[in-house]
Amino acid sequence: MMEWLNTAREAMNDVHPWLTPITGLLLLVLFAWLVDIVAKRRLIVLAHALAKKTKATWDDVIVQHHVIERITRVIPAAAVYFVAPLIPDLADSAVEVLQNVAMAWVALMIVMAISALLSAVNSLYERREGAHLKPIKGYIQVAKLVVWLLGVILVVSALIDKSPLILLSGVGALTAVLLLVFKDTILSLVASVQLSSLDMVRVGDWIEMPKYNADGDVIDVALHTIRVQNWDKTITTIPTHKFISDSFKNWRGMSESGGRRIKRGLMIDMTSVRFLNADEVRRFSRFALLKDYIDEKLQELEAYNQNLDRPTDELVNLRRMTNLGTLRAYIFNYLKNHPDIHKNMTLLVRQLQPQPEGIPIEIYCFTETIDWADYERIQSDLFDHILAIMSEFGLRAYQRPSGSDLTAFMATATAEGKVQSDPNSDSETLK
Repeated sequence: MMEWLNTAREAMNDVHPWLTPITGLLLLVLFAWLVDIVAKRRLIVLAHALAKKTKATWDDVIVQHHVIERITRVIPAAAVYFVAPLIPDLADSAVEVLQNVAMAWVALMIVMAISALLSAVNSLYERREGAHLKPIKGYIQVAKLVVWLLGVILVVSALIDKSPLILLSGVGALTAVLLLVFKDTILSLVASVQLSSLDMVRVGDWIEMPKYNADGDVIDVALHTIRVQNWDKTITTIPTHKFISDSFKNWRGMSESGGRRIKRGLMIDMTSVRFLNADEVRRFSRFALLKDYIDEKLQELEAYNQNLDRPTDELVNLRRMTNLGTLRAYIFNYLKNHPDIHKNMTLLVRQLQPQPEGIPIEIYCFTETIDWADYERIQSDLFDHILAIMSEFGLRAYQRPSGSDLTAFMATATAEGKVQSDPNSDSETLK
């Protein structure tokens, strides 16, 4: 066999001196291709079969991220590295180039396999219960960045056939340049550590960041960016380090508490506020939500008025119930007995400082649900009822006069003879 090969080699050298090494290179490429096919068809198929047979999930994730496939790509490069010196009449410099390229390919495939393995680790971690509370995607990306930096150094050192330490020693002189190039990455890395350690942002949190028009759920927390899906289904991408340098609102506390705050008021026309007469007090005492309040209030007022030193025959000297105070008591009891209002959270019905538009009555309470649609429904039903019941107490909500109000006023004034026409113009004036 060897004699036949030597005879064939001499025959090709007689034809052309380059024919032997070129033929050897072609056979080397064919051999590497065949090794690659065998590795893919055998090893990868075997890995897939083993992953399907086991009940564990980690091997399925590794196969899905093509970790085994990238490792098998090392085999053809290793074949080239060891077979290249055996090619007859191939120059030593060419053998060295082939081996350097093969080693660079091996280093590149190893780096890609480690990167895929890190992605698989992140996928396995995200399947754990409560993984969204402490995401590690940012740390995985940092690890990938380090692996790729080292990989680039190894690939370059393999291609130029120099020690990686020589390249690493030159990195010190490029520190300033690297800091400038990777400025955002460094800032994002520090921000990711702070966000994770302080538990400031998680996937699934509802956040508001008006500066970037972000108002919705966090759907991804990565090293460089945090993505927010807004309520209109648009996606806002915000640099991670901006969550440290800028302010934002996180609604997680509301979600975890199980109640959502209602803080809304309405304006009461001040001219409609007055004392209640005896008939009205008796009528309100028949209200289920006011009976206890009326009884307690009457006892309180009677005890107070009996201890007065001044004459009590004039009503102006006495403490009396007002329609506004009774309305506040009614609203409070209505909220207290409402099935959708949280009983273990703050519940207030308070009167704020009077304004030119009227007296503000503010409702401060929490719903039993945090669902947006249910929250809006409860809030709307609540104020529908309050606005409708106000007339029972002789109160009016303030509303700025509109065209229809002025038209109705002028019609009433005209009917009562309070409007007179100006014969010199088409306008009318009040008497």
